[in-house]
Amino acid sequence: MSSKKIRKTLRTLATVAAVGASSWASAAVFVQCGPNNSGVDASGAIKPAADLPANVECKHLTAGDGFISMADGRSLYTFGFTDVSAVPAADVMLDSLAAVFAAPTLELTEGRDFYLTLTNVSMAMRPDLFDPHTVHFHGFAQQPPVFDGMPEGSFGVNMGSSATYFYRLNDPGTYMYHCHQEATEHMQMGMLGNLYVKPRQDGSSKTDPANGRAYTKFVYNDGDGSTGYDQAVPLQLSSMDHVFHELHLAVQPLPFKFMKDTYPMINGRGYPDTVNPSPLPAPAEKTAVTGDLSSSQPVSSRVDAKVGERVLLRLSNLSVTNYFTVTALGLPMKVVGSGARQLRGPSPDGGVTPGKDLYYDTSSVTLGGGESAEVLVDTTGVAPGTYFLYTTNLNHLSNFDQDNGGMMTEIVIAAN
Repeated sequence: MSSKKIRKTLRTLATVAAVGASSWASAAVFVQCGPNNSGVDASGAIKPAADLPANVECKHLTAGDGFISMADGRSLYTFGFTDVSAVPAADVMLDSLAAVFAAPTLELTEGRDFYLTLTNVSMAMRPDLFDPHTVHFHGFAQQPPVFDGMPEGSFGVNMGSSATYFYRLNDPGTYMYHCHQEATEHMQMGMLGNLYVKPRQDGSSKTDPANGRAYTKFVYNDGDGSTGYDQAVPLQLSSMDHVFHELHLAVQPLPFKFMKDTYPMINGRGYPDTVNPSPLPAPAEKTAVTGDLSSSQPVSSRVDAKVGERVLLRLSNLSVTNYFTVTALGLPMKVVGSGARQLRGPSPDGGVTPGKDLYYDTSSVTLGGGESAEVLVDTTGVAPGTYFLYTTNLNHLSNFDQDNGGMMTEIVIAAN
């Protein structure tokens, strides 16, 4: 079959999947955001934050498929999420092949109520599939089972339908989110994203006694400014098996037993794409079907700082196959939190006096799948220049069979 006929067939499948799903009986895009839908305007789009109650945060994500580009030029078929919070409900089902990787970052605030609507827009390239999708807020401590995203005790969102998750954000820290329906398959296919909760203490001014500097941004409600920072960068470690993805697109049996990831990434890109500050161009496979030129990989992993700044690295790992160890040679690393918990002992007087700090200095951090850590990098006294943050698992410093790539990015320190 000619490439022209293939593109025509793909466009037809995408149209059938999108339009057909939107007209299924009892399936609808319904955005519930806040009490009595107070966060939704007349078109069904979520209102701007200024129009929401002060204690409410809202997001609307779609789950579907798409394509991404590897740093060596290979395109991979993926599943993923897309942020459609500003899209009217009537247009959401037309969001074909719009999945991004990594998934849209969810930046939330302690003490608020968070409503997350998920709409399943179906698989444009796999109309034979009827997979439900979920959102699993990984590490959330007070999760009602119905909103956990685990198929054993929760619900999956069927194709053409929407559901809204509710979370009361009681605990700050670095989390992550992913689809938990057929978790190994859907996570391998790319349904992974950064998520973190900022503490109530943000906005107040506290002076860290360790360096005498005042901060207004903090990792946790530390009470003493010891987790203060100047800027934060979420860096999610992940990896993909290109054979698994290619067999998926070819509608062939999937090799779960023999899964071996060949493309290690940070925030959905391999080096040198990790340091490109701009969104990557849309893969040709996506534009050929939809004509959509929007990026499937919008998030850079490059870190820019000035000498004297304290940088927070929100590290997480959502690989389904590998542990990863990362280092940043020449830069001091202090771990202040792990698993969305501050590294601090109990208060000796019931909370008036902070407990003993259990922070530690290190040259590397190791994370298994589903683990996170908050790492402070203090650039005081550091020589200006370019430093590399990379995995010490040297076999993951490649883009498949091309060396000098993979799980690596740059931290650029400029003179103040």
